Amino acid sequence: MSDLKELCSGLPLDPLPPNFGRDPNVPHAPVRTPNLTAEEERLALRNALRYFPPYHHATLATEFAQELRQYGHIYMYRFCPTIRMRAYPIDQYPCRTRQAAAMMLMIMNNLDPAVAQFPQELVTYGGNGQVFSNWAQFHLVMHYLSEMTEEQTLVMYSGHPMGLFPSLPSSPRAIITNGMVIPNYSSREQYERMFALGVSMYGQMTAGSYCYIGPQGIVHGTMLTVLNAGRRYLGTDDLRGRVFVTSGLGGMSGAQAKAAVIAGCVGVIAEVDEAPLRKRHEQGWVMEVTSSLEQCIKRIRDARSSRTPLSLGYHGNVVDLWERLLLEFERTGELLVDLGSDQTSLHNPYNGGYYPVPLSLRQANQLMSTDPGRFRSIVQQSLRRHIKAINKLSDAGMFFWDYGNAFLLEAQRAGAEVTKVGGGATEFRYPSYVQHIMGDIFSLGFGPFRWVCTSGDPQDLAVTDDISAKILEEIAANASERVRQQYRDNIRWITEAGKHKMVVGSQARILYSDQKGRVSIALAINQAVADRRVSAPVVISRDHHDVSGTDSPFRETSNVYDGSAFCAELLHSLIPDLTAVSLVFMKLFVH
Repeated sequence: MSDLKELCSGLPLDPLPPNFGRDPNVPHAPVRTPNLTAEEERLALRNALRYFPPYHHATLATEFAQELRQYGHIYMYRFCPTIRMRAYPIDQYPCRTRQAAAMMLMIMNNLDPAVAQFPQELVTYGGNGQVFSNWAQFHLVMHYLSEMTEEQTLVMYSGHPMGLFPSLPSSPRAIITNGMVIPNYSSREQYERMFALGVSMYGQMTAGSYCYIGPQGIVHGTMLTVLNAGRRYLGTDDLRGRVFVTSGLGGMSGAQAKAAVIAGCVGVIAEVDEAPLRKRHEQGWVMEVTSSLEQCIKRIRDARSSRTPLSLGYHGNVVDLWERLLLEFERTGELLVDLGSDQTSLHNPYNGGYYPVPLSLRQANQLMSTDPGRFRSIVQQSLRRHIKAINKLSDAGMFFWDYGNAFLLEAQRAGAEVTKVGGGATEFRYPSYVQHIMGDIFSLGFGPFRWVCTSGDPQDLAVTDDISAKILEEIAANASERVRQQYRDNIRWITEAGKHKMVVGSQARILYSDQKGRVSIALAINQAVADRRVSAPVVISRDHHDVSGTDSPFRETSNVYDGSAFCAELLHSLIPDLTAVSLVFMKLFVH
């Protein structure tokens, strides 16, 4: 408690904390290459120093300039807290309102090394999904939240706290914007420049809004995707002995292995970086790990034959894995993969989101900063090889879909054969998972409904699991068959989740529900808090797959058939069934 009180006391200035630099024991973000001019470097330094009194500028300017030149951004490593970063029970946070304490809990959960992809660079997931732009902003926000009353609102702009403003008790306690850039100036190069200057930040979907609950959120969505892919492409609910091949075990992609097992199939996930692969294995999310393609093929055959669910992490490049699966087919006529996708961070292809074959991880990280042009060329060559193998396996009967990570978009830009003959601007040879699989679920009014038990007590989470399962069972009994199927899938999830060590970081849970289920679950949890069956308040939040969440023409709105994929107004009418309960960013139920 005293450590948290000190953490929330503002920027540590007198004396300055020691500068330990980067911690070699945690993964770090790739070096950025913003290519600033000398004048822009000076501007970046002025922007960073604005958080500090002038008497510290001489000391800090030197090290901030070094960070900018060495890493492409000023993270302010000196101010990275030494306290263990995690979601502490809500009663331990110094605050004047529990709504503020709930936000502090969620922020620290986003930066927990067990949750965050690059914790010292304040990146939660996706390679560049920031919670804040630097550590000064973290300290100031925690201080403001500790001072906040129920008649104040914290206003945030791309990680920068604008301050506490007077408001009504019924007003939001925080208003957050990230990455709001005029379209004509929103290129990748401009973004890198603005991020280096400290004036804009990419908050992803739930990093900069403090709502991330670890990869569990996408375990659930991926489980539903795989189940419904089986129904659509394979004509079955029973995926035992079926093989799903994909890549990525870092941030959200780390969920794929666990999702495959819960869906009942064999999941083979390639990952070039040993650190996240080992982390997922230690967390129990990946059952087996190998760096041998021979062993991969053997275990796929074993699990297919025995119809045993398996999650196998391959330490290597997914292109090598796809090409080996193709070679096995060409040699034996045996198609060892039924379903395929990809979850590399191709929204960020040239700065660590995609590691090309044949470079090692170390070689790629070095080349992307020393020779970006050559690295870009190698990435595009790799994408062409990647697609070539997938196309041949697809022709043989494997079903592949795009997971909304810009995989097909970047492959097309690289010259790979993914164009759909006669297709529209957002259509490719392979469908988006929203278009073919999840869109039908969204059209029924189902979307993500998530909660965090702020006590940190697993028993509270177990109680809320039971509450939710019972409510869904009651509603499903009187629903139409299409709606009942979605309720059954979510009952299956909520029943299995507790058995599969889903919790990473905060005691959190996710499910998909429509408006009726959300309202009923929220009210029941609120009553459980009042009755003390749940010992502390519960945070309820949403995700980007919700109504009014995201206009993303290569994901949420991909291939909308009336041609409105690029129209931002679309999301307001895409899922009309949901009411205001699904539009709330974060609601704290304290009764």
